[in-house]
Amino acid sequence: MRPLVLALALLALPAWAQDTVVSPIDGAIAVIPDVRADEVKSKTADGVVLKGLDKVSGDVTDLTLGLGETAKVGRIEVTLGECRYPEDNPTGEGYAWLTIRDPGRETVLFDGWMVASSPALNALDHPRYDVWVMRCTTA
Repeated sequence: MRPLVLALALLALPAWAQDTVVSPIDGAIAVIPDVRADEVKSKTADGVVLKGLDKVSGDVTDLTLGLGETAKVGRIEVTLGECRYPEDNPTGEGYAWLTIRDPGRETVLFDGWMVASSPALNALDHPRYDVWVMRCTTA
């Protein structure tokens, strides 16, 4: 009988834990930084510097593309739509709109923004090729 009562009490614990109420502390002030989107301004660059990797052969390709230009990395084609960077830091945090196609299959493999400082944030998912943004070109 005792094990049964103990088992029932243990089964009820998760439901009891969900009834927790969090109350604010009297006199506490929430400290939230006042950051507005209009404070972070970006500029459009003339082009982008990319790196391409063929995972099978190990070949690394450095590419410099202008706006609207297309280049090949192995069998895939990379087209630059736009490259932007923070106004106060041209060498860091560049991000580019890339369209990556496989012309043999007539499919779009990637169409979106890639961030130079975080290449894994929005990456090309391809079994053979990797492409990532190094920086935007400003002159």
